[in-house]
Amino acid sequence: LNHQQTDWIYDYFTQHIRSQLIPLMLNEQARLPLLQDDRLYLGVKLTSKHAYRYAIIEIPPSSLLPRFVVLPPAQESLFQLIFVDDIIRLCLERIFFMYAVKNAYAYAFKITRDAELDFDDDLSKNYVEKMRESLSKRPYGQTVRLVYDALMPVDLLHLIRQKLNLKTGDSIIPGGRYHNFRDLMAFPTIRSDLEDVVYRPHNHPQLKLYSSMLKIIRKNDILLHYPYQTFSHFLDFLIEAATDPYVQEIFITLYRVADRSKVINVLANAARNGKQVTVVIELQARFDEKANIHWTNLLQRTNVKVLHGMKGLKVHCKIALVKRKKQEQTVNYAYIGTGNFNETTAALYSDLGLFTSHQGITQDVEKVFTFLETAIPFECNHLLVAPYRMRQQLEAFIEQETKNATNGREAFIYMKLNSLVDEEMIKLLYKAGKAGVDIRLIVRGICCLQPQVPGLSENIQCISIVDKLLEHSRIAIFCNGGDYQYFIMSADLMSRNLNRRIEVGTPVYDKNIRQMLCNIFEIQWNDNVKARNMSPTLLNTYVPRKDGEAKVRSQTELYTYFGNLSL
Repeated sequence: LNHQQTDWIYDYFTQHIRSQLIPLMLNEQARLPLLQDDRLYLGVKLTSKHAYRYAIIEIPPSSLLPRFVVLPPAQESLFQLIFVDDIIRLCLERIFFMYAVKNAYAYAFKITRDAELDFDDDLSKNYVEKMRESLSKRPYGQTVRLVYDALMPVDLLHLIRQKLNLKTGDSIIPGGRYHNFRDLMAFPTIRSDLEDVVYRPHNHPQLKLYSSMLKIIRKNDILLHYPYQTFSHFLDFLIEAATDPYVQEIFITLYRVADRSKVINVLANAARNGKQVTVVIELQARFDEKANIHWTNLLQRTNVKVLHGMKGLKVHCKIALVKRKKQEQTVNYAYIGTGNFNETTAALYSDLGLFTSHQGITQDVEKVFTFLETAIPFECNHLLVAPYRMRQQLEAFIEQETKNATNGREAFIYMKLNSLVDEEMIKLLYKAGKAGVDIRLIVRGICCLQPQVPGLSENIQCISIVDKLLEHSRIAIFCNGGDYQYFIMSADLMSRNLNRRIEVGTPVYDKNIRQMLCNIFEIQWNDNVKARNMSPTLLNTYVPRKDGEAKVRSQTELYTYFGNLSL
């Protein structure tokens, strides 16, 4: 910092930060106040003439102060920023002026508390009341992790550990000088030419503005791919259902919704219009429990029937059903998706959603909703539903490919997932690969399968794509002896998805949409910019580009692909 910048920072500290700080002096007798989960703190060590002193300062959250502060330029066209953490460090002697400080040093740390929810057995309380009481205890949960600046002096670390009741065997993790890098999501705009271009989502070519979506879906299935195509189409679907005089019932599952949810608003208005609206809200959506209690109360005030899923099972499927009756003829319209009904994340997450009036699929969707309301056992003829038959059906598909490969027939398995963890599924994929099945996997997150291991998985290739959009869709394509099978699903190949959650996958029968899924998978499989090889070495190096090969950044290519469809 030059003198001008230093003076500017001191002034900024006085004007904006000083009043937000309440230092807590630490000693053997002082009781530590409640430190909040994932907030940032500075452990401070002060040296004065005759003693050491210790303190804790909470770094104000980004809702009160920006994490990054733009400094006056030291020279023309040079942009400099500083962490608010470092402004506080610079001003430590001003904060503790009363102690005649000789030296002052600050070291970042944060804690994580146990977030598990505990429910009592009081039969007089309903599920919402139990959830509300349990949530009220979450901020006071036991400290289960401490992450701290590795340069923190041993005496200061020992004192903080002692105050948090952390023992040697607990999760105590040395880290760097700065934490909570998700704050980079709100990094200030310095040069607009360096900012990512925010693409405007395309309209689906068949879904014209101010035309009936129900009529279009009655004629043929529609596949949407967010955020390349707009989530507004789904909202239009709900709005039409909410106002159409012949629509009698609307059903939907909600796991996470936007803070100011348009979906919730439309459902409430549908009930006001006299529709029978049934909403399944999962109260155990991790860290969205409080919000979902709020939405429960709001919907119930408008006479929406709200269900809270099944005991011991999370309702994680993304399905909706509209029942329309005209002149004694009832037509059902269904939506089965891979992502939440959340217009905020639909702009950031890559997800798929299928609209259909296919009689068999819509009947199956109705069975799922009946089960969620009554717990009556059911069998589906088309849908894959966990935890009931999805695992067995997927296993059968993989075993069929294995059998075909063993008999010298064409066999392949192409899957796009968020996570691949389930041990039994991995064993079946190894077996299929050994039999000669061509297996291509795109797994964005955790992958416990080791591809391309001699004698184990030579025929299994796996990549991960991490780019500016979160890859969240799930696709499965099986060769099936040349009669290809296509599915989109809400489930990953994880034990929790297959065994402990209500998940739904749907087959895709429309030949044009099948081709579209092939194209989507092929574009992503050919990514040589953001794709990484998942290999036993755990290096996750980028997929190499061959000499003269054109760059393929799949998310950019997909935006162009869907733009061309709209022409």
